[in-house]
Amino acid sequence: MLDVSVGYNKYTFLGNDFLTWIWFIIETGQNLSELTKSKDPVTLEIGNSIVLENKINNEYKEKITIKGDQAGLEEGTTALKKGGWVTQINLLCKIADDEYQFTLKGDSYNTSGLKTPVTDMSKNKDEIEGLVLEKAYLCFRVFEVIDSLFFSFLSQRIEDNWTDKGLQDIRNWIESC
Repeated sequence: MLDVSVGYNKYTFLGNDFLTWIWFIIETGQNLSELTKSKDPVTLEIGNSIVLENKINNEYKEKITIKGDQAGLEEGTTALKKGGWVTQINLLCKIADDEYQFTLKGDSYNTSGLKTPVTDMSKNKDEIEGLVLEKAYLCFRVFEVIDSLFFSFLSQRIEDNWTDKGLQDIRNWIESC
């Protein structure tokens, strides 16, 4: 049986690959509703921050953090060209008419800072349970999109032609940036 810490360290690259792939699918305009198999239209945009890391000579890591609503991603694409990968990304997700914002971390798959659509904050105590259920439902919707994207990524990643097709598409995108 694989020890949890050994498994974590062995497969930590997978989350960073996933976040880099998300950036790729956003920038190449792929149909997210199709990838997530959602009945509702789904769109993603890069939010107000992205963090990339690059190992230099296997001795130390270079960390690039890009923050700000109007920040350009030129430094990020340069880091990708040098062999970097995305370790954290802030995303704006739209599912039908609902907008969400959250941050995903590649090493742990943690979602933080989730902002869901505004719900009616009633003062009536009888309606509190309904508000909690509505908020839980809204959280579930965005987690469902993240999970669906991850499973779509994994299904592409484990295919025999990943190196020739999927990975090469990402490399071509990086070179064209």
